[in-house]
Amino acid sequence: MALRILDAGNPNQAFPDCEQALSEPDGLLAIGGCLSPERLINAYRSGLFPWYNPGEPILWWSPDPRLVLLPAHLVVSKSLRKTLRKRLFDLSFDRAFNEVIDACSSPRSYASETWISQEMQQAYQTLHGMGIAHSVEAWQDGKLVGGLYGVAIGRVFFGESMFHRVTDASKVAFIHAVEQLVDWGYELIDCQVSTEHLLSLGAEEMPRTHFIQRIGSLCGQSPKPTAWTL
Repeated sequence: MALRILDAGNPNQAFPDCEQALSEPDGLLAIGGCLSPERLINAYRSGLFPWYNPGEPILWWSPDPRLVLLPAHLVVSKSLRKTLRKRLFDLSFDRAFNEVIDACSSPRSYASETWISQEMQQAYQTLHGMGIAHSVEAWQDGKLVGGLYGVAIGRVFFGESMFHRVTDASKVAFIHAVEQLVDWGYELIDCQVSTEHLLSLGAEEMPRTHFIQRIGSLCGQSPKPTAWTL
């Protein structure tokens, strides 16, 4: 099946049905378009996310299965519980969004490039200014040492990326985020694709059809009014 080519000048253009996504590479559905707030919000509501390398056209993905975390299924290992009890990190929300996404954009030890380009950073900074994209930070001695960012729509948090500069900093930030999201009434955390790191924290694979149904319902529901007002 041919990929849909999106019109960069029409940010309200509908995405094709996710069931039309390719099986190889898994989940690739459309190409092109733009990273406008309208397009990104529509993508997340439709079960899609952008992921591409600098210099490439924008690629839109909806893998099957989808990795998700049901907050009640969060797993905290004994060693991580010991770390939590030590209170090694100060934790915050939306205190340093730009710094978090910039840190997430740094190349990993296993790669020389990053998929979080300047264009991507600017797009999510715009969403942050609209109160849609959010960050969680872990601090140690006043320095940012870990964190994550993502997009919140309805009662779903769509996780995008995380980083750490100190062992367990991103895991502690993630656990803190999950606990707070539960309190705010969130019911699903999208983790996109499987990694050992997220699987160890209780994330699980969900068939794409089920995922689309779940976000179709939850994205239309409101979290507590106190969400993201810390």
